[in-house]
Amino acid sequence: MKAESENKIQKAESPELEQSSFGLSALSFKLKIGFDGKRAANNLTGLGNYSRSLIENLAIQFPENEYYVYAPKVKVAKQIQSFFTLKNIRLKLPQSGKFLWRSFNILKDLKKDKIQLFHGLSHEIPLGISKTPIKSIVTIHDLIFLRYPEYYKFIDRKLYEWKSKSACKNADKVIAISEKTKDDIVELYGINPDKIEVIYQSCDDIFKSLIPAESLSRIKNTYHLPEKYILNVGTIEPRKNLKLIVQALKDVDKDYNLVVIGKPTPYFETVNNEIIKLGLEERVIFLRNIPFADLPGIYQMAEVFVYPSFYEGFGIPIIEALYSGVPVIAATGSCLEEAGGPDSLYVNPNDSKQLSQHLNQVINEPGLKKKMKAKGLEFVQKFNSPFVTKHLMDCYQSILK
Repeated sequence: MKAESENKIQKAESPELEQSSFGLSALSFKLKIGFDGKRAANNLTGLGNYSRSLIENLAIQFPENEYYVYAPKVKVAKQIQSFFTLKNIRLKLPQSGKFLWRSFNILKDLKKDKIQLFHGLSHEIPLGISKTPIKSIVTIHDLIFLRYPEYYKFIDRKLYEWKSKSACKNADKVIAISEKTKDDIVELYGINPDKIEVIYQSCDDIFKSLIPAESLSRIKNTYHLPEKYILNVGTIEPRKNLKLIVQALKDVDKDYNLVVIGKPTPYFETVNNEIIKLGLEERVIFLRNIPFADLPGIYQMAEVFVYPSFYEGFGIPIIEALYSGVPVIAATGSCLEEAGGPDSLYVNPNDSKQLSQHLNQVINEPGLKKKMKAKGLEFVQKFNSPFVTKHLMDCYQSILK
């Protein structure tokens, strides 16, 4: 029922030296594409994984181009260092002053490097880039800070709004990671929908292969995982709505525990108080700082994945779960149906009774569980990296014509 492991992809070879308008020593790349690499070069999760995966897939699938990753600094971590081993991915640190570099001074470096297209991977592009010959694209992941402003500090919310709205207006193209995000951009920023391209995300290829039994056994023993567990992955914050799963757990078969992987915020105390109130201390397990290589195994051993977030831009953990062959239950109200597909189950994010009913249904009906796993794995292929990467390159080419 699992997808076949993808063939190992070889590193892109460096193109041969040849004469060009850039000089005899220049490399014969078809395109020079720049990226805002702050998160690609420094973040080990979330937008960092998204950025590295996007750039790496482009570099492998379209090796004839050169990909410049502009970052104010770079973290020394194996996950990040290995990203820069592809010969057509270049790390570019500030050459024209660090002060406000990503907003202003980076333009000097882009021009010096003869960048033809710049992609802001998370809500912003350099100010003034629209007045240069360099084409620009911005990816908007979500506008949650406008839909749910109570989750953000006032100054942060205003800064995010200013940067993202300016980027949407000044970029040559806007990429939304879901139809829901596109609708939000049109409604809240007044952007012409024809300027917006919906390009879904994939997840890391590490989730797309079966983990060997011996590795699963090691992972299970290392983290003291229970025999049967419900899995939730994501920051422990109000928007992610972990409290709902805890409330539903009390009405679920006692042989099933809840495993939560995520960074805690002050909301953790709210969740923990609910756990104590319901007497579920022995049934909820919190894991932190899990090595990325072990995460697929934890997914694959889960009985069901639950993601009852009030609002998301897309929902990458759902994609990870579907590739792992795990049934998914998610919340209505944002874009999670786009990620989970028609054969996952959905609940009102305020209805713990409905969630417990769905959990018991999946647990107690082997036929339903089998169908959800098979149909989910079939559906998630639409987010496979080669399709998403080709869509993205087509988008690049459309604005460079």
